Amino acid sequence: MQTRTRAAAYAVPLALAILTGCGMSDDKSDGVPSAGTSTTRDASVAMQKTSSGIYDLIGVKGKASENRPGVTGCAGKDEKRYFRIYHPWSFTPASAGDLDEAMARLKRELPRHGWKIVGYGPNNSKNRSLTLTADNDERKASVKIIKMSKSGPPMLSLDLVSGCYQVPDGEEVDLYPS
Repeated sequence: MQTRTRAAAYAVPLALAILTGCGMSDDKSDGVPSAGTSTTRDASVAMQKTSSGIYDLIGVKGKASENRPGVTGCAGKDEKRYFRIYHPWSFTPASAGDLDEAMARLKRELPRHGWKIVGYGPNNSKNRSLTLTADNDERKASVKIIKMSKSGPPMLSLDLVSGCYQVPDGEEVDLYPS
């Protein structure tokens, strides 16, 4: 599990680069929408709730990794005042045969819960893994879900990322919110 956690940590910059161009609307700077004003702790809790909502939509038995959201800067902005939340995690179904059902449910259910699917199809990896990318304008969040069925245990890899938050006046970005 620790290897997967490290791999997810290395994948975060890639995921952020991929997701920043997605269609979340509002005040954008470098393609990243403003997510408003928040403390890093409150934004991290909101991202956990967003991830939990997606977990509920999967609708098949299985286990989610226990990764916590992280904090990163907003490109070109003061790192003490602006931040984004990212949350990489994975879902391993109890039965490998449930992986297709989990992905189909997400494709069907995400739009019913405020998500707009902005990309769906095989990615450019060697395995041509099925990938779903969706934006939620209300939550100012994007998710990229990769169906990983050909290597290791079959699983879904999920990378969530927020828009750019500004901390309240008098506060600074906390890189390690509890």
